[in-house]
Amino acid sequence: MSTVPTPFPDPAAPFLRHAFGWSLTIAILLILAGLFAIVVPLVSGVAVTLVVGWFFTMVGILHLLFAWKTHTTRGVFWELLLGFLYFFSGIYLLIHPISGLASLTLFLAAYFLFKGIVQIIHFFQLQPRHGSWWLLFDGIISLILAIMIWRSWPFSAIWVVGTLVGISLLFTGFSRLMLTLTARRMLTA
Repeated sequence: MSTVPTPFPDPAAPFLRHAFGWSLTIAILLILAGLFAIVVPLVSGVAVTLVVGWFFTMVGILHLLFAWKTHTTRGVFWELLLGFLYFFSGIYLLIHPISGLASLTLFLAAYFLFKGIVQIIHFFQLQPRHGSWWLLFDGIISLILAIMIWRSWPFSAIWVVGTLVGISLLFTGFSRLMLTLTARRMLTA
C-alpha cells in the first residue's frame, strides 16, 4: 500500500489570502470610483483640481519650511522660490478650480502618456507570465486617453478631465481585478 505524501501547509497562505482580499477590494473601489467619475465628470474634474491644489499648497508650505533649514544663501533662495511657486499655484487652483481644469487637462495628457509607456514596458518585462497582457491592455488604453485629451484641448476641458480619469480608473480597476483573479487561480492550481 503506497501513500501519497501530503504537502506541508504553506506558511504564506494566510498572508496571500489577505493580500488577495485587499487587492480585490482595491480593484472594486477603483471600478466604482471610475463609474462615479464618468457619471458626474464636472464634479470629478473639479475634485481632481482641488486635490492638486491642496497638494501644491502643502508642497509649497513644506518648501518654505525647509528654506529655514537650508544653510546656504543660494539654497534658501531656491527653496523660497519653489515654495512660493507651489504655494501660489495651489492657492490659484483652490480659488479658481474651473479655470484650473484647462491647465490640468494638458498635465493629465502627459500623465496618461507616461503611464501608458510605463505599463507597456512593464508588460514586456513580465510577458511570459500569465495575465501580463492586462498590463499591455491598460497601457494602450492610457495612450489612447492621452491622445484624446490632447486632441480635444481646450474646448472640452471642463468635462474631459473627470471623464478620462474615470475611464482610466475603471480600466485600472478592471485590469487589477483580472490580475488578482489570475494570480489566485494560479496559486490554487
